Amino acid sequence: MDTARWRLRTGPHLLVLDACAAVVVIAAYAALAGQDASDGVPGFSGPLWEGWLIAVGVGAPLAVRRLWPLPALAAVLGASTAATLLDITRDPYLPTALAVYAVALIEPARRARTALALTLAGSAAAVVTGEAALTPSGPWAEAVGTAALVWLVLAAAWTAGRVVRERRDRAVRRERRLAEEALAEERLRIARELHDIVSHSLSVIVVKAAVANHVAEERPQETREAVRAIEHLGREALTEMRRALGVLRGDTEGRGARSPASAETAPPPGLDDLPSLVRRAEQAGVRTRLGARPAAALPAGTALTVYRIVQEALTNVIKHAGDGTRCQVTITADARGGVHVEVVDDGAGNAAVTGRADLTGGHGLVGMRERVMMYGGTLEVGPRPGGGFAVSARLPPDPAQDTPTSRQETTA
Repeated sequence: MDTARWRLRTGPHLLVLDACAAVVVIAAYAALAGQDASDGVPGFSGPLWEGWLIAVGVGAPLAVRRLWPLPALAAVLGASTAATLLDITRDPYLPTALAVYAVALIEPARRARTALALTLAGSAAAVVTGEAALTPSGPWAEAVGTAALVWLVLAAAWTAGRVVRERRDRAVRRERRLAEEALAEERLRIARELHDIVSHSLSVIVVKAAVANHVAEERPQETREAVRAIEHLGREALTEMRRALGVLRGDTEGRGARSPASAETAPPPGLDDLPSLVRRAEQAGVRTRLGARPAAALPAGTALTVYRIVQEALTNVIKHAGDGTRCQVTITADARGGVHVEVVDDGAGNAAVTGRADLTGGHGLVGMRERVMMYGGTLEVGPRPGGGFAVSARLPPDPAQDTPTSRQETTA
């Protein structure tokens, strides 16, 4: 994270606080410059204007320490060194510690460590030289002890700045990771919706087209029926695609002018739409029976998941089973909202007759498993011992208790 980004995050209130701190430091150092040596410590003996100049040099750079941390630290350290050598300083380099904190908070780690090392060296040299050489106020050991106290204050300020920076960096990384996870989840959701919408309709269309091509010369009436079915399925697929894209866009502008039955405003498919899936499967040559026993209205999300599971399961039957296959779809929902979905076929059809044996599988089972996992449910898929294939999904009650669909699922 570069310095410019941290500068952009500096709020005006922080700059105001820094300006107030600068005023306080200037006033404090101006008072120290006017203090006599009555306490036994050598006092400043220079002209008043020189004391005020040093006070401004120590305090004023603190007002811009978040904007230009390194120049501010250099100015404060230089003025503090002059104050030490002229016997003005009575504090353990607190203004310098404030500047060191800003450097540790804003600058990169290597640059901040270099600045800390130079600051420690300069402050120790100034303290030892001023207190033990120029105007001795005690033994060398006392000067070294004062330098150690200054080091402790500066190191604590630098550490605090690095800790705050690391915490902010972790927060930024966490926000970025959450945003990436949300984006990935949204992409998966879009992929599942588009796959479920397109795969089912196109599979039936391919089957009907193969049938039409097979009987085109011998049974023209059946060919026309197949073409009409293809047209009908294509229109339904376009309607579902428009509805899905309208939801993904999230564009609500101008929706009030559309009719309630438009694709963009139509409710998502649910249990009421299962009979249309059954009819499509029957048009593709799969004899399908539907049994639904919901004890209560299902939440909209659960109903959509049930619809998509049945849709994908029937799509696989159409692709891989063939004409004459018997398929049973059973939906059982309890009063608490738990759902059991079962799609079973006998595998008695012949997919090679109409060319659908060439249809390969895709991401359907993966999408079904992802949908079931979102609800904490279980999914079992595989061949049956007596022949055929079975899909069994169990969805536990939804703890969020989403708003039930306005449709009456019991009629399914």
